[in-house]
Amino acid sequence: MTARLVTTARPAIKAVVFDLDGTLVDSRLDFTAMCNDIGWPAGTPLLEQLATVKCQTEKSRVEQIIQQHELAGADAASWIPGALESLQQLSAQGWPLAILTRNMRLATQRVIERLQIPISLVLTREDCAAKPDPEGLQLIAKQLQLDCAEILYVGDYLFDLQVAANAGSLSCLYLNGVNQHFISQADFHISHFNQLPALVSQLSARY
Repeated sequence: MTARLVTTARPAIKAVVFDLDGTLVDSRLDFTAMCNDIGWPAGTPLLEQLATVKCQTEKSRVEQIIQQHELAGADAASWIPGALESLQQLSAQGWPLAILTRNMRLATQRVIERLQIPISLVLTREDCAAKPDPEGLQLIAKQLQLDCAEILYVGDYLFDLQVAANAGSLSCLYLNGVNQHFISQADFHISHFNQLPALVSQLSARY
């Protein structure tokens, strides 16, 4: 499960924070289609590009397209295999859990309610600067009365690994078959969520 060894002394992990789309749930979001509908080149970072739009009419148009896609994704979302069982096991063991997502609050709440995701501490892009800015993890750490170094952040994309690094947290990459090229930037990786509780237990006593 180890992607690269963390050799410096660190405090034990005391909480686990998750990305949402592509990590806990599959929302079937098609970012290429979103870019096409907006009229931007495929692969454009949507939130970062949106922040550069000065015309309010154009900004509103883009926001509406993104919102439509995110709400449709929320309605189509299903659990990533093993994710619910992993959350239940971690929760039963007393681990504080949280979600930090780049999604909008309305879509995030819809997914959480539809799938009954057992996590109450949730930050969306309306609550803090979007990943990879570390503000979200810093706010979660403050609410849990922890240091960011005591958090393991689990995600499936580069922004997830970057936000952990920027906050001074450890990162765990959930491998989905198309993101193996990010492994070198992750502290740890798992190929199935049934591996996560053992990793968390290991990290709680590792350092």
